[in-house]
Amino acid sequence: MKKKLLVLVLGFIVFTCKSNDDEVSVTPQFYNILSLGDSYTIGQSVCDTCRFPEQLKDSLVAGFPDVDSFSLRVIAQTGWTTTSLINAIDNENLSNTYDVVTLLIGVNNQYQNRPFSLYEEEFPLLATKAIELAQGNVNKVIVVSIPDYAYTPFGQGFGFSETTSEDIDQYNNFAEGYCNSNGITFINITDITRQGLDNPDLVASDGLHPSELAYSLFVERLLPVVISKIQ
Repeated sequence: MKKKLLVLVLGFIVFTCKSNDDEVSVTPQFYNILSLGDSYTIGQSVCDTCRFPEQLKDSLVAGFPDVDSFSLRVIAQTGWTTTSLINAIDNENLSNTYDVVTLLIGVNNQYQNRPFSLYEEEFPLLATKAIELAQGNVNKVIVVSIPDYAYTPFGQGFGFSETTSEDIDQYNNFAEGYCNSNGITFINITDITRQGLDNPDLVASDGLHPSELAYSLFVERLLPVVISKIQ
């Protein structure tokens, strides 16, 4: 018969499972996740647990041993540009102890007609800051591509869908190229959002932002990458 004993060893809780003469001990692990971005990270128009960082955390909790724990911090606001995010990070008292840092930024630079040169200047600054916050380890950083809001009722209603998609491609191509040149993981989710007109369930109730379903599809791509980075 299997017996479970709870043992306290040197301040760590160790769960010991005994079966016959075999013994397996699991030391609890604590993981810190930081998500940086704008409305696509804060989850505009979806519930707090529906945004992709929360879904990602919940998926990690479900897949890891019960003794492990995950802490998530989100620094993001609707309407933030790269400049806004830089200022927000500078104003926060952040430690450089995160096990994974995600970065998704740029759509408001495009929407607010900021010069593309600003993104070319500030995206590398944000990527560098993300690496610093991820214990200085470039392998712990994930850049997520910018969704394409042209494939939403809002985007179609304003009649700028074609130029919007071209602009989004420009931003994503720059970010991906920078990431590839600097050993940063880049995950493309833009194609998911470009199904928004064919599948309205991918668009939130505001007709603009990704829905809970869309974010779950983001997480399907993010999850195995995150697991590989923290195990």
